[in-house]
Amino acid sequence: MDNGRDELSTVVKRTADAPDAPAPGFAVMVVGGAEDGARVELDGSRAVPALVGSSPVCDLRLSDRMVSRRHAVLEATPRGLRVVDLGSRNGVLVSGIAVGEAFLRGGETIVVGETALHVARLAPVETPPLPRAHRFGRMVGTSAAMRRLYPLCERLASSSVPVLIEGETGTGKEVLAEALHESSARAAGPFCVFDCASVSPHLLESALFGHERGSFTGASGERRGVFEEAHGGTLLIDEIGELDLSLQPKLLRVLERGEVQRVGGNAWLKVDVRVLAATRRDLDREVQAGRFRDDLFYRLAVGRIALPPLRDRHGDIPVLAAQFWRALGADDKPLSPEILARFDDYPWPGNVRELRNAVARFLAVGELVAADLKADEGPGGGSLPSTVPAPSGDVIEAVLDEALPFVRARDRVVADFERRYVERILAKHGGNVARAAAASGLARRYFQLIRARRRDKTNG
Repeated sequence: MDNGRDELSTVVKRTADAPDAPAPGFAVMVVGGAEDGARVELDGSRAVPALVGSSPVCDLRLSDRMVSRRHAVLEATPRGLRVVDLGSRNGVLVSGIAVGEAFLRGGETIVVGETALHVARLAPVETPPLPRAHRFGRMVGTSAAMRRLYPLCERLASSSVPVLIEGETGTGKEVLAEALHESSARAAGPFCVFDCASVSPHLLESALFGHERGSFTGASGERRGVFEEAHGGTLLIDEIGELDLSLQPKLLRVLERGEVQRVGGNAWLKVDVRVLAATRRDLDREVQAGRFRDDLFYRLAVGRIALPPLRDRHGDIPVLAAQFWRALGADDKPLSPEILARFDDYPWPGNVRELRNAVARFLAVGELVAADLKADEGPGGGSLPSTVPAPSGDVIEAVLDEALPFVRARDRVVADFERRYVERILAKHGGNVARAAAASGLARRYFQLIRARRRDKTNG
């Protein structure tokens, strides 16, 4: 019997069966003016919030000259209808009071520009149960917030439209993008990642579209850009909100016409690429502030997925912790209920990535520390004894003998763990990075970053 798998299945079933607070339904209707009677309905089944403004992308589009292109956003939550001003020119009034963010219960009047919107609470209706699936590809979660997304993910995976993936740092945007690729008809093609935040601004155009020899100082040869590299497959443009405004029209042309022109070149090259984009920024606010083109946003957001932060994924923390524990090679020894409870009580500002790193440190060092879970802020703070013994061996003993400060000692142990783990899982999969990354539960690019970092440390 595989005790580790049984333990994970138990955690998944328990959290999947846990009740989730439903979000009430609301109707927001225009009262008076050119759009009198126009309305939008929102409830907890909606995957993304609704936009109010004059832009064509808005769910409630208004011709009011005093309304900004993206004026406000509306979202149904368990607390009520959430309304947020997106930095509009003339603000948002709720029952005569200017608000930046408010939660409404129904019966209120929202004024944007010169347009009044009436908020009505909808009568409860029997809604179909959420899907029982607890994963999409390598993205795992049994919370209502995640199960609500899986049908949308399946539909988008079966299409070829661009998709905008939004979410805080560490929510798993790249993992979702790779899952969409692997579940699509392009799965046999390349999956390329381009991070706008990691490339020098003056090299962005060349990295995206390629360059010809001699096109600029240092261009000693021709280079294919990531669009050419991703031909026949999928390209994830990460941190799209960081893309320089001057390059956005060129990206829009590629999306609309499927062709690129290298820097210093004259020919237009046809490319067959599905584009996914990811961002931690609020692009609605970026468009409103003039830092991101409205037409590019409209073209990218044909499909739109907002990944929830881990703090809003009720019940997912134990599931994810158990999965990471097994994927990192815990030899079928389950995490104790006490450890899982400590994980579940922490808000995880770094989201899923932070949780995975904490599990890796716990496996390497054998204890939870105050720096990991803010354990020193409450009663019983400090390190939490574990039922799982710390790994034995020369590394820990050698580090302890050096009497280093705690943080440096811990980092040394974790570094050795990462090196050994990467070496072992690569050997297990015959050196195939893609299979090793999938088995480790990491996005391929992140796995390669760890591998390169550990290799550089060793060689240095």
